[in-house]
Amino acid sequence: MVEWYLFLPQVRLSAADIAERARRAEASGFDGMAFIDHLEAPGLPDESIWEAMGIATWVAAKTERLRIGHLVLCDAFRHPAVLAKQAVTLSEASGGRFELGLGAGSWPAELARFEVGERDAVARVERLGRHLDLIRQYWGDDEGGAAPQSPRRSHPIPLVLGGSGPRMMELVRRHADWWNLQANHLDRLPKLAPAAGRARVSVQQMVGFVRSGADPDAVREVSTRRFGNLGSGLVCGAADELVRHFAGLADRGVERFYVWFADFAVPDSLQEFGESVITAFPGASDGPR
Repeated sequence: MVEWYLFLPQVRLSAADIAERARRAEASGFDGMAFIDHLEAPGLPDESIWEAMGIATWVAAKTERLRIGHLVLCDAFRHPAVLAKQAVTLSEASGGRFELGLGAGSWPAELARFEVGERDAVARVERLGRHLDLIRQYWGDDEGGAAPQSPRRSHPIPLVLGGSGPRMMELVRRHADWWNLQANHLDRLPKLAPAAGRARVSVQQMVGFVRSGADPDAVREVSTRRFGNLGSGLVCGAADELVRHFAGLADRGVERFYVWFADFAVPDSLQEFGESVITAFPGASDGPR
């Protein structure tokens, strides 16, 4: 059984638009929703973007079933004691629907502009490792070191880590419940998977969804113009083509898909994707809710 998450960067959309998409995703059979974490939109410094934990809290309050998380929070933006407390608070408030996705930071220009974090990539990963240890201590998972915070969490908070470098894979092996791999790196999955330890595999996949009655060439042209730089990270097709694509990934051991719609997840796309793609997979027989 695979899981389906809507990946929706909180850029250019109003908070009301994001909540509407979350509710439609929930009604269409998606299991969760994930956001990005940046202080400015990557490559678009003049574009609007909402703060990651704030928008996750807003969406959790507007939904009932969706699990909420990020691909991924930037370790440099929050002290580990603060992040540990935020995670427990949102988990409790949402009835256990929060997952902690965390990374070392992927946009050095942003770190420099706002004077946060390390410029050196190796130093950032090493710092992330120290902070993951501290977060577990604040949660009371590991004895010794920092004293646990109160209140203790009453729900599991799964840890989601991404990346593929050797230092990051060691953190995945030690800490992660889920290891996320971008679709344009899937050729490395057989080699990297053993290093992920017990972590389950997820994939972030950009999709140009050709809805019923749409012009396939037009959808592919717009999707490629917007996101063609992702290479194999972008797949375009109608429902039957996407079912075959995702089934092939599931056969390779992928258990969760973060679906990133090239049309910015307009509600009609979410509904039709749920009806025609998600329901084609075992465990989704109930269909859209």
